Amino acid sequence: MRKALMTILNTVALVAVAGVAFAAEIAPEVISMTSLATALGMAIAAAGCGIAQGMGLKAACEGTARNPEAGGKITITLILGLAFIESLAIYALVVNLILLFANPMLG
Repeated sequence: MRKALMTILNTVALVAVAGVAFAAEIAPEVISMTSLATALGMAIAAAGCGIAQGMGLKAACEGTARNPEAGGKITITLILGLAFIESLAIYALVVNLILLFANPMLG
């Protein structure tokens, strides 16, 4: 189910962005498609990071419940992992803002 959902989401994202990528002239549709693509890209990035953070927190809670003595090491690893996951969302935000405000397709 997850693989099919990811395939469908990737296909929708590529179809939505393809018109912008192959646009021959600058038109209002290009700007609106860029806005749509950046909104869709940030939504997917935020959803993916949220799911990953939830799964990491779940695993950390289960690990601490199974072995309470290792709680300190698990917490440190969890915080480091969550920081890496959050940095992916920030990178996606930066790329989307570049596409939105400094659009290389506008010339």
